[in-house]
Amino acid sequence: IISSQIIHNLYRKYFYTFVLLLAVLFLLIIQPDLGQSVLLFSSWLIMVFSSGINFIILVTFFLVCVLIFASILFFFPNKFGYILFRLKSFIDPTKGENYQSEKALEAIKSGGFTGRGLGEGVLKVPEAHTDYMLAIIAEEFGVILILLLIIIFLFFSYKVLNKLLDEKDEYTKLVLVGLISLLLIQTFIHIGVNIRLLPTTGITLPFLSYGGSSIIGNAMIAGLILNLTKKIPLNQDNL
Repeated sequence: IISSQIIHNLYRKYFYTFVLLLAVLFLLIIQPDLGQSVLLFSSWLIMVFSSGINFIILVTFFLVCVLIFASILFFFPNKFGYILFRLKSFIDPTKGENYQSEKALEAIKSGGFTGRGLGEGVLKVPEAHTDYMLAIIAEEFGVILILLLIIIFLFFSYKVLNKLLDEKDEYTKLVLVGLISLLLIQTFIHIGVNIRLLPTTGITLPFLSYGGSSIIGNAMIAGLILNLTKKIPLNQDNL
C-alpha cells in the first residue's frame, strides 16, 4: 500500500497500513504475544522510515504509541500484568523470577571463548531449544561461534540491502527492507534477551531455534528475499 500508485496522498497510505497493522497486533496482543507484536511494529516503522516520511513526524508518532501502550498497561493490569512483571524483574532482578535469564548468563559465561564442546553443556537452561538457543550455542561452542553467527546475519543483510541500489521498483525495495528487518530485529532481540540487555520476550533465533511455525515463517521470508533479489532490475533490458 505504501508504494501504491493508485493512492497519491502519502499520509493516507501510512494510515491504511497502520490500520492493517493494528488488526494483526490486536490478534497477537490478545493471545498474548508481546514479542511478535514488537517485532512487527518495529518492522513497520522501518518500512515507513524507508519510504521517505518526515523523521520528526515518525518520532512523534512513535512517542505517542509508547504513551498509549503505557496507558494500556496501567489501566488493564489484569490482562497485561505479565508485561509489567517482566519489566520490573528486568529493571530490578530482586523483584521477580529471573531463573531463566540467570541460567542463560551462566551458560554463556561457562562456555568462554571456545566452548565446552558439542553435547558437553552442563547448565540446563529452560526453553533452551527456543527462547535461549543462543545460550546453549555459547556454552557448547563458545563466543567465537556467536560472533560468527552475527557476522553471517549482518553479511546476509548487507547483500540484500546492496541489491536495493540497483532496484528501481519502489514496491520491491520496501518489501525487501521489511523482510530483512524482520530477520535482523528478531535476531538481535533474541541475542539481547539471552545476555540480559532486553526483558524476556519469547522471540526465537531465526533458522536455529526449534519450532515448526518459526522455521516455516523464516523459510518463507528467505524464499521471498531470494526471489526478489534474483529478479532482473527494471532498468535493465531482458536479453
